[in-house]
Amino acid sequence: AALPSTRPRRLLPLSLGLFQGALLLYFIFFVTYDEPSGQAEDANLTANRLHSIYPIFQDIQVMLVVGLGLLLSFLPRYGLSALTHNFLLLNFSMQWALALQGLLRHFQHGQVHLDLHNVLIAEFAAVTVLISVGTVLGRTSPCQLLVVATCEVPVYLASEWIIITRLGVLDVGGTITIHVFSCYFGLGLSKGLFGATRQPIHPKDTPTRHSDLLSLVGTLILWVFWPSFVAVLCQPGDAQHRAILNTLLAMSASAMTTVVVSSLLDKDGKLSPGHLQNGSLAGGVVIGVVADMAMPPVAALALGTISAVPCILGFKFLTPFLAKKLVLQDQGGIHNLHGLPGIIGAVASVVVILVTTKDTTDPRFSQGSLANGNASEVLGDPWGGRGEGRQALYQAAGLAVSLGVSLLAGLLTGTALRLPCLARPPEQLCFEDSLYFNIQDGAESPEPAGTAEE
Repeated sequence: AALPSTRPRRLLPLSLGLFQGALLLYFIFFVTYDEPSGQAEDANLTANRLHSIYPIFQDIQVMLVVGLGLLLSFLPRYGLSALTHNFLLLNFSMQWALALQGLLRHFQHGQVHLDLHNVLIAEFAAVTVLISVGTVLGRTSPCQLLVVATCEVPVYLASEWIIITRLGVLDVGGTITIHVFSCYFGLGLSKGLFGATRQPIHPKDTPTRHSDLLSLVGTLILWVFWPSFVAVLCQPGDAQHRAILNTLLAMSASAMTTVVVSSLLDKDGKLSPGHLQNGSLAGGVVIGVVADMAMPPVAALALGTISAVPCILGFKFLTPFLAKKLVLQDQGGIHNLHGLPGIIGAVASVVVILVTTKDTTDPRFSQGSLANGNASEVLGDPWGGRGEGRQALYQAAGLAVSLGVSLLAGLLTGTALRLPCLARPPEQLCFEDSLYFNIQDGAESPEPAGTAEE
């Protein structure tokens, strides 16, 4: 196979360099920190907030940089690329989201005031990119991935603003705004990029024992820190306490159920590493939308159990069906981990709102209220005067908006990725680290002849 032209490879450092230079200019002229307060009470309040949020912020950093990076390293000869591209996209998307949300939401008197909360919201935007690219993992170039991030981040910010701010949807853990959005953006991305062309089974996309082990380590890291991701934007106190407990219960139930279902699906009763890597996290996806609501503990256990079943069955039956009937490529299986549990969580939020008494659930603890700094404005009726039935309808509307916007934007972005200048890797060199890195491991290669031919 002929190696791609070196000319498109200059596009990556050139585009990144121009972006970083433009961001430097933006920060020079517009971005600043808040002036330190001279009042001792204000200084103490700021210190207490920092001490309460920064440990959780660190947990999320470990999740995104280490946990998610390792989870995507299940491809045996693409692990270095998966980790590096995940790290690159996280930084690029976070900076891009900071610039956009600063201009659109926090631009006051010619200045953007930066704080840790802004960075958190920017990282949530970056998470959607990291999840979405799982559908095209190994078959796209870094330039294509940067285009995905450039297009997806503003669409996510607009979608999140509509769902949380305009519709008032309750979604503290990002089940609808992050997981459902990123999943169906990714599926639209894959369909737009590959169209009706069926992707052949590639000899390098079969996991090995070593790659599965690395991916499972990533799962364990995500599993440990996931409650921080769900609870970080909750109001400190009872709501945050409930969110942590409900997330732990749901994820524990999904991990147990994964073992049961995976074993039953195998004729010899053996476990599938791929099932463990994904099904164990399904509880964290499904619980996010209702995590801070005052529901009984058994509800969290039930949701975790329910979410793991379609996740595992999806890997076994749904993914091959979609690939065969709809020619829909989902390399990382994000539909099973993020899409199906996300929809179940959205439906569960409708049920919980309808059956939960008004005085035990407070939407002041929702991501939207806190993200927009208007928690103190939501007083009296927990549903803002809507009532349970109307709030439930808004929850369903939020799910519809997330699905529709993400699919359409993903299709358009995937179509744009077909441009030849973005240096899509040839089929023979997909899932191969050596296309992007200087690697001296020819003696250890499992297929030395194939590598030499390439």
